[in-house]
Amino acid sequence: MRSKIYIVAGEVSGDNHGAGLMAEMDAIDSEIQFHGMGGPDMANHSKSIKNWISDSAVVGFWEVIKKYGFFKKVFDEVVQEIEEVNPDLVILVDYPGFNLRLAEAITRRGIETKIVYYISPQVWAWKRGRVKRMAETIDCMLCLFPFEVPFYNGSGLEAKFVGHPLADSLGHLRSDGKRSEKLVALLPGSRDREIEKIFPVMLDSARDILKIDPSICFSASAASEKGAEKMREMVLAKEVPCDVNVGNAHELMVKASCGAVASGTATIEAAFLGLPYCLVYKVSALTYLLARALISVKFLGMANILAGREVVREFLQTDATPEKVSSELLRLIVSSEERKSLSEELKEVTNPLAESGSYALAAEETLEVIKKN
Repeated sequence: MRSKIYIVAGEVSGDNHGAGLMAEMDAIDSEIQFHGMGGPDMANHSKSIKNWISDSAVVGFWEVIKKYGFFKKVFDEVVQEIEEVNPDLVILVDYPGFNLRLAEAITRRGIETKIVYYISPQVWAWKRGRVKRMAETIDCMLCLFPFEVPFYNGSGLEAKFVGHPLADSLGHLRSDGKRSEKLVALLPGSRDREIEKIFPVMLDSARDILKIDPSICFSASAASEKGAEKMREMVLAKEVPCDVNVGNAHELMVKASCGAVASGTATIEAAFLGLPYCLVYKVSALTYLLARALISVKFLGMANILAGREVVREFLQTDATPEKVSSELLRLIVSSEERKSLSEELKEVTNPLAESGSYALAAEETLEVIKKN
């Protein structure tokens, strides 16, 4: 009998990881029927996956509130569709604001299915009390970082360490190859709101740097053509020379001498690939105040969290100024020794994530949950 699986992802990184997991599950059992919500990669894998990434990828409390009607409508539709599909398993990929509530709704509705959460939400950093609620609705948590497992197991939620997909997707790019000393990468994130808040700061920083060294070249990467067009408009408005391309973030992380990176998946990718960088992040004032009241960790960037100290300089909110960002980038630009030291340190911090086979192991653990069912 064919297994039916409903899978939900709501961001670009989640779509990538969801597609990777689906491919490995297919390799084990080609009869699986996939349904759900995701992005272009997941939709290419199954015609029963709806691509909603362009509408779902928002960040911040206020930004979500403004689209509350949209999310409420989609949420109700997803719950109804899960009930109709009657899947053997629901896989929730990251996207905690939506997916944790979805897990609760499935349980509350009495839908008889198992729930696997892939890519642990960072509740160890905030909302720690929510873990006990998660244990009541989620059957298995698949973790990318080893320190997360005892945290969940201690709260009664079964958790498995499956490794980080970085090694599978980026391992072939991880080398000590020569970098372009005059190239600086600007990576403002994939969401519209991140681009609007963060890319202008990066461009102003670039302008300051060019006043000191006009030979520096800047290049930026967008996750979509829509994002690229928005960024190119900003480049023209700021009159700062900067190439903007789609989907070349990893190429820049390998080639650039250094860079500025928005908080998110890109920061751990940049660290894994040894890019000397600084972290830049800004959200709405309301979102920031709420986050400050809830977050219990010292750092935002995963490389710093793994290291337990500030390996990468973090410029957040009011500290995310062109002056501070350009000063840090110039420090890296002018000193090859500083760049080399930071690059080596970042690779050392991320070495525990360098073992390949993460998607395959996640697929095995996921299918094991179905077998138990």
